[in-house]
Amino acid sequence: MKALLPVYCRPLGYCIIALALFLPFLMVMMGRVTDANLLFYKECSKLLMMLGALMIIFALTKNECKEVEAIRNKATRNAMFLTVFFIFGNILYRVAQGDLMSVDSSSFLIFLIINVLCLEFGIKKATVDRLFKRNNR
Repeated sequence: MKALLPVYCRPLGYCIIALALFLPFLMVMMGRVTDANLLFYKECSKLLMMLGALMIIFALTKNECKEVEAIRNKATRNAMFLTVFFIFGNILYRVAQGDLMSVDSSSFLIFLIINVLCLEFGIKKATVDRLFKRNNR
């Protein structure tokens, strides 16, 4: 999977995720969140997290090469597997609890966050592998 966004979108994506995590708490402390607009802030926070995660996934790295594209593909494959595993576990838990009312609407967000984690791990692992290959020569 080729990168679509410039390099600066990676740190910008992390800033957007941090904003989406802390903005609801700040809005509660300022008294802006009420029962009438709670759903709005919740969904806006999810959308901001999705946007940030997509920016991280599709942003170029500093030294973009075929290896990073392969890592991005492998991260997406691993994220699909782990997301299905996580959602299946969540479904089993809800069945065991007898919970009929709650519905999980964050599956895509979970997939994106797991994808970002797999991507970051793969890039760091490749960097460490290259470092040790140089030292062993």
